[in-house]
Amino acid sequence: VQLQAFGGGLVQAGGSLRLSCAAAGRTSNSYTMGWFRQTPGKEREFVAAIRWPDSGTNYADSVKGRFTISRDRAKNTVYLQMNSLKPEDTAVYYCAGTTKNLISSSRSTSSFYDYWGQGTLVTVSS
Repeated sequence: VQLQAFGGGLVQAGGSLRLSCAAAGRTSNSYTMGWFRQTPGKEREFVAAIRWPDSGTNYADSVKGRFTISRDRAKNTVYLQMNSLKPEDTAVYYCAGTTKNLISSSRSTSSFYDYWGQGTLVTVSS
């Protein structure tokens, strides 16, 4: 499966962006899709995840109530709607997928994901 993430950009604090992650290939095997983010010198951080079959979702505490992950089956695309953005949300955002049926507590662990997109930069100015 190949993933392509796009939609990043520069936005002022309080603004919104929507990231998209388009999947190509054997997408029928994907079970969990996630978004992670990373800033220079830091570990990759979990943002949100969604179960492909039933749209069950998980969020990092830092984005709950502000970000929403969703998916469009017909387009094989996962979205991350980001509202009320803060400067600390600035990072490169990566989408990821796995064929594993991850339990809820495992969906935030990056090593459980099998394939990754190339990343898209989100910059939030204060």
